[in-house]
Amino acid sequence: MKMFAKVSQFVGNTFAIWVLLFAILGFLLPESFTWVAPHIPLLLGVIMFGMGMTLKVSDFTAVFKHPKHVAIGVLAQFTVMPLLAFILAISFSLPPEVAAGVILVGCCPGGTASNVITYLARGNTALSVAITTVSTLLAPFVTPFLIWALASKWLPISASSLFMSIVKIVLVPIILGLVVKILFSKQVENAISVLPLVSVLSIVLIVAAVIGLSKEKIIESGLLLFLIVILHNGLGLLCGYWLARLLKMNIPAQKAVSIEVGMQNSGLGAALAGAHFSPLAAVPSALFSVWHNISGPILATWWGRKQREEIRTDVSVKS
Repeated sequence: MKMFAKVSQFVGNTFAIWVLLFAILGFLLPESFTWVAPHIPLLLGVIMFGMGMTLKVSDFTAVFKHPKHVAIGVLAQFTVMPLLAFILAISFSLPPEVAAGVILVGCCPGGTASNVITYLARGNTALSVAITTVSTLLAPFVTPFLIWALASKWLPISASSLFMSIVKIVLVPIILGLVVKILFSKQVENAISVLPLVSVLSIVLIVAAVIGLSKEKIIESGLLLFLIVILHNGLGLLCGYWLARLLKMNIPAQKAVSIEVGMQNSGLGAALAGAHFSPLAAVPSALFSVWHNISGPILATWWGRKQREEIRTDVSVKS
């Protein structure tokens, strides 16, 4: 088990590399990964089940300790990214399925990777986890409504079908994970160290499958799609940061809100797009998964280095 734990930790720490590698493999060897497509909801359910097993009482108490900060983060999560997606879809006159895909990923809750990035950026990790938890639990109710409200311009949307999908893919596995943790706490504690390996494997397979299925479409419009994903992610990070700053939150909280807003549960976006729209609609989610796992660590490294320099400056001034 110790060996698996070490491998899991290494894979978790190098997540961005594995996502990029499997995205390339999915593009070059699509037939090796397209078989995964029907199992995407199951893979995402496994990730959510793991999230349920890692939840702690402190994750919920953080909500009550800083309700205003959590509310700001969750509200920003479900307004900034959906509206940015809508504006980008109109501004670039995107085809209907692509527009729906961009809006879909924008309407998803934050992903668990944001918690790791917040920690690396020396942000408020407890706040990040609280925002991720609350936005994920609200997703079955908020995400379908937002997609219906913003994407109906391009495609017919069934909010009730999306609601049922998110309940099955997100809410039920999380609840089951919590139940398993309560009933088998000792065994779960031993297994948690392996969860990063399972999560990373699930995500990279989802990304490779989606890219493999849409290889031809990516060749046609890949540069445009990647530009939109970069803009979506970058503007989300920036808007989240400035919103938190304008509301006079402290610097660690500003970092947490910025990262929570800018990083999405793109795996959920890919699963919903594949189930309700088409493989093409899942491409923005797949590309988002690749890009935000590159931009996130870059931002975290920059913030972490900046804070260390500020600390050294303060020490030298005081001495």
